[in-house]
Amino acid sequence: MTDKKHKLLEVKGLTMDFGGLRAVDSVSLTVHEGEIAALIGPNGAGKTTFFNCVTGIYTPTSGDILLHPKGLATRRLNGLKPNKVTEMGLARTFQNIRLFSGMTVLENVMIGRHCRTYSGIFRSIIRNRSVREEEQEIVETSYRLLEKVGLEKFVNEFARNLPYGAQRRLEIARALATDPLLLLLDEPAAGMNPYETSELDQLICRISEEEQIAILLIEHDMKLVMKISNPIFVMEYGKKIAQGSPLEIRDNPKVIEAYLGEEVDA
Repeated sequence: MTDKKHKLLEVKGLTMDFGGLRAVDSVSLTVHEGEIAALIGPNGAGKTTFFNCVTGIYTPTSGDILLHPKGLATRRLNGLKPNKVTEMGLARTFQNIRLFSGMTVLENVMIGRHCRTYSGIFRSIIRNRSVREEEQEIVETSYRLLEKVGLEKFVNEFARNLPYGAQRRLEIARALATDPLLLLLDEPAAGMNPYETSELDQLICRISEEEQIAILLIEHDMKLVMKISNPIFVMEYGKKIAQGSPLEIRDNPKVIEAYLGEEVDA
């Protein structure tokens, strides 16, 4: 008898309208604990808008975004601000890198720990023993994450001086610093060369296995998607048109038509 996977993120009938434009149209999907899932589709399909709804940047027009932490009550994420969504256990990276370029690599990751700290302004001024211990924990955890993504040698370097691929990995480390249950990666391989992409897919698999974090990624590199993702969800013009295993998606006529823009015999 096989173990039933625990349902972690459940999105039901998610719709997002901008005036008369429907960017996301009744999309439903589920990500289970331990999965590396992918959300794919042509440019303009609504993938990033979907991410923005799930992570609190947009409040959806309708639908439900539900988080089911194991052993805890279900949490409805609709309408929560991004920082509250992060506290609930969702962390993300962005299509366009968003780092604090004038801060060091270590400081960028330490910022990610902010939502898991307890020292307020008053306690930080007093700087008692518990505050000092918490600061030490932040530094140690941040350094461990830099080791995980292979950036420990850049610890005191300014973020803006890192190579492009390293900046992508730094953004992932900062997201991991929030202790997420689910990590959402928006085109993590964008702009990377084949060697960097190969390193990235190994990193994503290692994070999923070692940190026990579910991952949902938007990605245009189909080789990477097919290699590491299952299930795969496909969007076109705001709608979900398919979902399934890599093999099922590869051979799906609707998916082929969406990418090639031509009729395909079933």
